[in-house]
Amino acid sequence: MTNAVTKDRRHFEDLAIGEVITLGRTTVTKDMIVTFAREFDPLPFHLDEAAAKASLLGGLASSGWQTGGLSLRMLVDSFLSRIASCGGLGFTDLKWKKPVMVGDTIGGTVTIVDLRRSGSQPQWGIVTLDFDIRNQKNEPVMTMRLANLVECREIAA
Repeated sequence: MTNAVTKDRRHFEDLAIGEVITLGRTTVTKDMIVTFAREFDPLPFHLDEAAAKASLLGGLASSGWQTGGLSLRMLVDSFLSRIASCGGLGFTDLKWKKPVMVGDTIGGTVTIVDLRRSGSQPQWGIVTLDFDIRNQKNEPVMTMRLANLVECREIAA
């Protein structure tokens, strides 16, 4: 398969189960938390410091969806923009393990845990990735499994 946009990127055949991708790191600021929360997750513990301090979280915390979005951005920068990715197929096993608080720096790894050809579309492969997102104290903050569609260089017979 020849695609001018992805011809110089890694394809399905270039990936290996067990490959670990190191993600970048990002520090989560109060402004990031509040801006995201105002638009997408306007709960008091994401918007109001006093309410957040009195909550189960004990302080202003990032939305879990924001943590997921930041993690996806790190994945694109570190991996997806370098492979012949055709888009996500969905995720499972999403777990928010610990709140991401103002000033936390998150990063982590993604591991390729499965590779398979599409049964109905042999020009596509499916890569399954396990996320392990941690804060600056190396405490897990989020895990999930993501499936992504990837171009195959050679169409299977």
